[in-house]
Amino acid sequence: MDAFYAAVEQRDRPELVGKPVIVGALPDGGRGRGVVSTASYEARRFGVGSAMPISKAYRLCPHGVYLLPDMEKYVAVSHEVMGILRRFTDVVEPISIDEAFLDVTQSRRAFGDGEAIARGLKAAIRAETRLTASVGVASCKLLAKVASDIRKPDGLVVVPAGQEAAFLAPLPVRRLWGVGPKMEEELAKLGVATIGDLAALPEARLQKRFGTHGHDLQRLARGEDDRTVLATSPEAKSLGAEHTYDRDTADLERLRATLRELADTVARRLRAHGLRGRTVTLKYRDEAFRTVTRAHTEARPIDESNALFEAAWRLFEGVHDGGKVRLVGIYTSHFGEARAQLDLFGEAEASRPSRADSLRDELRRRFGPEAVTRASLLGRRERRNTSDRMPED
Repeated sequence: MDAFYAAVEQRDRPELVGKPVIVGALPDGGRGRGVVSTASYEARRFGVGSAMPISKAYRLCPHGVYLLPDMEKYVAVSHEVMGILRRFTDVVEPISIDEAFLDVTQSRRAFGDGEAIARGLKAAIRAETRLTASVGVASCKLLAKVASDIRKPDGLVVVPAGQEAAFLAPLPVRRLWGVGPKMEEELAKLGVATIGDLAALPEARLQKRFGTHGHDLQRLARGEDDRTVLATSPEAKSLGAEHTYDRDTADLERLRATLRELADTVARRLRAHGLRGRTVTLKYRDEAFRTVTRAHTEARPIDESNALFEAAWRLFEGVHDGGKVRLVGIYTSHFGEARAQLDLFGEAEASRPSRADSLRDELRRRFGPEAVTRASLLGRRERRNTSDRMPED
């Protein structure tokens, strides 16, 4: 993902678009402690970068917008992105909150070659999260990682098979895994400035200076990396979405519309993951920050928007006292796969998604998440402070 934390903040706060945004710590007039977690590309033009002391960032960019991290929000978006990636392949290895390796070897028949898959997942991420990702496509993990960094933001770089060494050769040696500032200085003493220089260096000279680490570095410099993508796909325990109002509200129609929108979101995500939930949980927080959860277990698992809303609304009516509400959320759990199983009398265990749900899903896939909405939500959709929750381990 491109400048992930800062990009999420700019997405959710339109007034920040085009401004230098630095997420990490507050500068306190240049005396602040802590480091930069992420800097927007506008801030990077001033020399601000990740892991930089916040005091230095302030000296470079005193007019920037400095924000504390909202990790709960970033984790929610990360779950959403990882869920999108897993639609293209089961072999996904997250290596941080905003980065992952995918092995798409077995996905070619369904989605096309590596470049086609890269374009598809980039488009899906943009449509569903309104964020951009940069993708590298190559024959091994090292090359894919390096390629993903070459043309940020919103980049796509393909390294054709057989051209790995040629692709790496002109790049600074610092691009390689395992080459930090100190190693870069040591390699410079050997006349090594580029990855190509490292690849051409006599192996004996490298091993004399760095031991087996020198051998490993040279293999990487030649584009040789046989590490496999290690799939991690935890079993889902819950999936949901919640909304925090900018101002606490007692408007019953607004509350009902929010729950309707959340139910649509959660049901759509269930269907996208091929899941049905038996247990529906309502999360409710009032103006005094009192948080209540209520759950109901259905006789049969559901993934249909109206059924999910009706269950959540019944729970809401049971806890709402007419006062102001700060947050509402809908969660589902106790999942089953979304396939109809016939009983002894030939009736489906659970109904398929309604034609309206299926049509909405298709329109959103083709034209984006804002392509269609319910008439009852026109003018009432809550566009900010909504947090989606992907399946959690």
